[in-house]
Amino acid sequence: MGRIIAIANQKGGVGKTTTAINLSACLAEAGKKVLTIDLDPQGNTTSGLGVNKNEQEKTTYELLIGQNSIEECLLKEVLPGLDVLPSNVNLSGAEIELIGIRQKEFILKKEIDKVRDNYDFVIIDCPPSLNMLTVNAMTTADTVLVPIQCEYYALEGLSQLIHTINLVKQRLNPNLELEGVVFTMYDARTNLSLQVVENVKSNLKNTVYKTIIPRNVRLAEAPSHGMPITLYDSRSAGAESYRLLAEEVIQRDEESGQQ
Repeated sequence: MGRIIAIANQKGGVGKTTTAINLSACLAEAGKKVLTIDLDPQGNTTSGLGVNKNEQEKTTYELLIGQNSIEECLLKEVLPGLDVLPSNVNLSGAEIELIGIRQKEFILKKEIDKVRDNYDFVIIDCPPSLNMLTVNAMTTADTVLVPIQCEYYALEGLSQLIHTINLVKQRLNPNLELEGVVFTMYDARTNLSLQVVENVKSNLKNTVYKTIIPRNVRLAEAPSHGMPITLYDSRSAGAESYRLLAEEVIQRDEESGQQ
């Protein structure tokens, strides 16, 4: 049964979508069967994987409002071993459309459960806010992976997000766990980056990934070319870092015995 990881942080600009794109691509490169779900109305994960988001008529929006089935919305083999459930700006209307719908927190879960066994990993890119889309991701997921930018206010949003994870765990998804924190945009030249890492490590201990994603120009350029870093510049520091992160994710999955 596939392991479902929601990538979430209500702060924007922390490398959430970059992590969703490149972790997915690196897991697929490592021979895993991956489904990437874009739950962000901006659709940046969709376009970052080379899909024209504006041409898609069957997206996560149509799935959530019950217009199309999961099988109809899936884009198969966008990369070898990687399927995509795309998103575009239409998804921003889902919040309003779902008002009054019973069990609206579980719509995504019910659909993903139908195809979950086809994949080793399902990666969900959440919107940068704690709304009904994020709640749907968390009721579907086994774990939440939190990218944190190495900057002064990094910890502020983290405590709020952990509170939300705990609320969802208590009320909607008792199996939900914090997958861990991954540091992004790390600049080894600054003391601040080092301080943020040490601060978070001392607060969270076991749930911090060893791999740290550096601030990397090639990593920032790749999405505008519609490619994950593994295709755009396979030998860059960014590509190597995400491969290491994928290895850690696979290793944790094997250790938890879910395969």
